[in-house]
Amino acid sequence: MRTGSGHAFHYQPGAGVTVESSSEADPAESALWLSGSVYAAVAVLNGFYPVHASAVAHNGQVHAFTGPSGAGKSTLVAGLGQRGLPLFCDDTMLLDLSDPARIIALPGHKRLKLTNEALALTGAAEQEPVGSDTGKSYALSRAGTAVQPLPLARLAFLEAGATCAVEPITGGERLLRLDDDHYTLAYYLEARQPRREELFKLRTRLAQQLDMARLIRPMDRGRFAESLDLAERLVRGNGQGVTG
Repeated sequence: MRTGSGHAFHYQPGAGVTVESSSEADPAESALWLSGSVYAAVAVLNGFYPVHASAVAHNGQVHAFTGPSGAGKSTLVAGLGQRGLPLFCDDTMLLDLSDPARIIALPGHKRLKLTNEALALTGAAEQEPVGSDTGKSYALSRAGTAVQPLPLARLAFLEAGATCAVEPITGGERLLRLDDDHYTLAYYLEARQPRREELFKLRTRLAQQLDMARLIRPMDRGRFAESLDLAERLVRGNGQGVTG
């Protein structure tokens, strides 16, 4: 994998990842690639299924939040850290599908990547900047991190709306929602090159075994606590009767 900013990465099973960087490349950016695109690509090559999601752990299960870049996944799980829910992963969640009876999620990186606004909203412990041009800093969740693989219980899709609400996703929409256009799925398709029937079987399994819901909330920092209340009730209350 070669970037347009002077970094190159080569993965060899059993030998790890070799990194080459030009003299003009930002050293901090190398770590960003390693924890993002390279991490997802290596996982796919080793048989795992990546999902563009951030997640927390609760009662021995994983509750994940997905959505396009900028949907607020990292900020939401950082905020849930204020409520005592430990970080499970940020941005990329890996699934082990080797057991047909359950879906196991693997704990990801131990640090969040947050903007200054998100740091102020969530109280996460700020660390060094994430590269020179990202406008984000690494941060630690106030509730710590989960370190053991756990069953994935729920996948909540973040959506913007005027009011806070949780709506279950049912029927054929469950399959459609799994058609993620993020680079994680592109890596999976490139590396595994599954036939159409194989991909349909995989998505059918995920749709059948996961609870799926929309988490709708206003993208207004003044109402962040309100949306955080709803997300916490969804996680702790198993989504039963949760409304705004």
